[in-house]
Amino acid sequence: MAGHKNRLLFRKEGRGVYISHLDSMALFQRAFLRAGIAIWQTKGFNQHSFVSIPLPLSVGYSSQCELLEFTLESDTPLEEVPARLNATLPEGIVVERCYEAETPVKRIASIDWSVQLEYDGGTPEGVRPTLEEFFARESCVIQKPSKKSKKGYTELDLIPMVYQWDAAEEERGVNLHLRLMAQNPGLNPAVLVGALFDGRPELMPDFVRCHRNEIYGADGGIFR
Repeated sequence: MAGHKNRLLFRKEGRGVYISHLDSMALFQRAFLRAGIAIWQTKGFNQHSFVSIPLPLSVGYSSQCELLEFTLESDTPLEEVPARLNATLPEGIVVERCYEAETPVKRIASIDWSVQLEYDGGTPEGVRPTLEEFFARESCVIQKPSKKSKKGYTELDLIPMVYQWDAAEEERGVNLHLRLMAQNPGLNPAVLVGALFDGRPELMPDFVRCHRNEIYGADGGIFR
């Protein structure tokens, strides 16, 4: 709807996972232009189509629930937007839905993640007990670099930022299922994995794959 804030739900997978957050926004700006869909532009000397992707996704992470916000400057029907954009987008970026945004993104509370810990030589002994010991702690405070702090870092307690966890051990790795705090601050799964095996280098996985399954609001329901 013209003049109203709208939202895209899109997937990021395959080769698309290597497109950075800033490049993703530029990609969609060009996609709207190529699709002939007029959206609101910033004012001033360097005008450009305005899009916003909340909850930046790290390079290499896949997702089936990415969101993008924009404002139409035309009467293009929202149901036409996904197909028109998908015709211009590269492999690995697929728009699923387009709809009018009703709930502000500040109400996003948590993210459901699948995290695969892969070991070239097979899953080492002691991974499961290490996970259970970590998540049973009352706190785990780490230092995170910060340009806003005079110290150059801020301290984060990771334990309250983990809402749920489960693990399935396999021959060559462990599949973690996590519900993590989404924002203010958000918890990156890679940061959590680093803390999990801090002091246990023999248990550190050779490769970590992270996938966003779903985004949840403060009311516990799926956020859209």
